[in-house]
Amino acid sequence: MASDLIPGINPQAEPSGTGCAECLAEDGWWVHLRRCAECGHIGCCDTSPAQHASAHAGSSGHQIITSFEPGESWFYDFSTDELTRGPRLADPQSHPDEQPAPGPEGKVPENWEDLIHR
Repeated sequence: MASDLIPGINPQAEPSGTGCAECLAEDGWWVHLRRCAECGHIGCCDTSPAQHASAHAGSSGHQIITSFEPGESWFYDFSTDELTRGPRLADPQSHPDEQPAPGPEGKVPENWEDLIHR
C-alpha cells in the first residue's frame, strides 16, 4: 500500500554488497558499515576514515541509513540528525557474521584506533 511507504526508504532495495563499496574499490578499510535505506548502498560509518555513508547521503540526497552490522536494527535520518524508525529491508540485514569489524580482514592497520574519527 502506498500509505505504508516512508519517504526515503525502499524496503525492496537490496544491499550493494557485503562491505563499503568505495573502501573496497580504493583498497581502504572501515570501522562499521551503514546501509542506505533508499538504494541499498553500503558505506562506512562516520567513525571510519573515509566516511562514505555520509558522503553518499550528501551526493545522492538519500538521507536515511540503517546499520549493516549483525544484531543492529536502528535507522538514522541525516536531515533531522535523529534516530528514526523503518521497516524491515530486503535481506541480508547485515554483513556476514564472520566478516570482522573493523574490516575487511587483512586491510585494517594495526594502529586503526589512532586513525578513526571520534
